[in-house]
Amino acid sequence: MHENSRSDVYAAAGVDITAGYKAVELMKKHIAKTMTSGVCSDVGGFGGLFELDLTGITRPVLVSGTDGVGTKLKLAFLMDKHDTVGIDCVAMCVNDIICCGAKPLFFLDYIACGKNYPEKIADIVSGICEGCVQSDAALIGGETAEMPGFYPVDEYDLAGYCTGVVDKSKIIDNKTMKAGDVIIALPSSGVHSNGFSLVRKVFDVENSDITSPVEELGGKSIGETLLTPTKIYVKPVMALTEKIRVKGISHITGGGFYENIPRSIPEGLCADIDRSKVKVLPIFELLAKTGGISERDMFNTFNMGVGMSIVVAPEDAEEALKILEDNGEAPYIIGSIIEADEKIHINL
Repeated sequence: MHENSRSDVYAAAGVDITAGYKAVELMKKHIAKTMTSGVCSDVGGFGGLFELDLTGITRPVLVSGTDGVGTKLKLAFLMDKHDTVGIDCVAMCVNDIICCGAKPLFFLDYIACGKNYPEKIADIVSGICEGCVQSDAALIGGETAEMPGFYPVDEYDLAGYCTGVVDKSKIIDNKTMKAGDVIIALPSSGVHSNGFSLVRKVFDVENSDITSPVEELGGKSIGETLLTPTKIYVKPVMALTEKIRVKGISHITGGGFYENIPRSIPEGLCADIDRSKVKVLPIFELLAKTGGISERDMFNTFNMGVGMSIVVAPEDAEEALKILEDNGEAPYIIGSIIEADEKIHINL
């Protein structure tokens, strides 16, 4: 099909057009798993088409999010494992847009590499597709850019973009939040996709053994633990918003508790977090110990084991916990909303 598109002179400059075609063929079986009823186009066109189903939605509002994986990719390079970072890419986008109640519809990816190794690109896309499946979103397009001389031949960057929809009357904002409301934590799967510049420095990953079992990590290696993909919260959160009036959601990413939780708190109110209730994961304890990092700085940088916080009315807390549990989560209460000038307080 593409035999006439080969360019020897372009190949001499470091770009193999045919490798791109092969990568697309290899990834098609993964992309097929993400197809939803709204998809109107095949992979390979100039644009991804999606038909919006507005059943039950009177005033549709489109919500978009974009993000990348950051320097967590360095771990993928070191471990030569590329089938999970795509999950991270999807997670960082969809977990953001569900904070306002939007249901993810479709996703697009962008991969830039020094050299297009079709099997590696297909591995990356397999992770993206897995993230889309977990999010009930379709992968309707993307771009793989081979950029010799710009990226090292064995490295790549990865970014994504998603669009979702929410009825305007059901947008989650903080207008009804008040003192006495309850803060529910959804556990994270690990470091997720933030703070890796500090993580890499603390563990000196480029020069240390990151493949041997570590007792503090339950026998897993540092590399394996750090590459654990970001948890995707779409399905449990969507299930919750169908039955409970959620007052605020925060996706806890870069900046940890101190930056992200206040983003969903209105002026005059404060998230009062009980530190003793936060179930800190072993990887964060090891990070703090190895790097000599203060607890304040840890909570200001990492998710500490809480990937998302949700605010509900106290009378809805018990039902909210049950709905989340029924949808595979292990939620627990970490605090409440109080009246105060500061937007977050943690009793460290």
